[in-house]
Amino acid sequence: MFGKVKKWLGIEGTKLELILPEEWPANEQSLPGRVRLFSKNAQVVTSIKLVLIERYNRGRGKDKRTDEYLLGETTIHRRIEVPAEGSAELKFEIPFSVIQSDMDKLEDRNILTRNFVRAAKWLEGVQSQFRVEAEATVEGVALSPFERKEVRII
Repeated sequence: MFGKVKKWLGIEGTKLELILPEEWPANEQSLPGRVRLFSKNAQVVTSIKLVLIERYNRGRGKDKRTDEYLLGETTIHRRIEVPAEGSAELKFEIPFSVIQSDMDKLEDRNILTRNFVRAAKWLEGVQSQFRVEAEATVEGVALSPFERKEVRII
């Protein structure tokens, strides 16, 4: 009885591990990577959803604001059997395009104002962080396994 509840909740079930490059150029149109699936019990994964998200911070103190932007996503619809005490690995690519603010566009366009724009961004506390999130759908499990990993887009 207890084993069925653990399996339904995903305890000792399928886990995800994202394998991504440390940094990736922003001018590329897709981010490659691999997802490793492993489990203590034999299970079947039916799909994996992968998203690339930018967390954009600006301002300081009370005026600090944060927005999140979905830069790209892909879903792998494939039946993957994960053996007991074993693992399976799958390659993927997430197509994406970086969203540029007006300041970013000015910085890229005009070499004379580049240093002024960088100083203004530093004074305003502008910072972007990027992460990839993966969520797998597993047959017979109520709670889907989930993984998140930071990646540096340069």
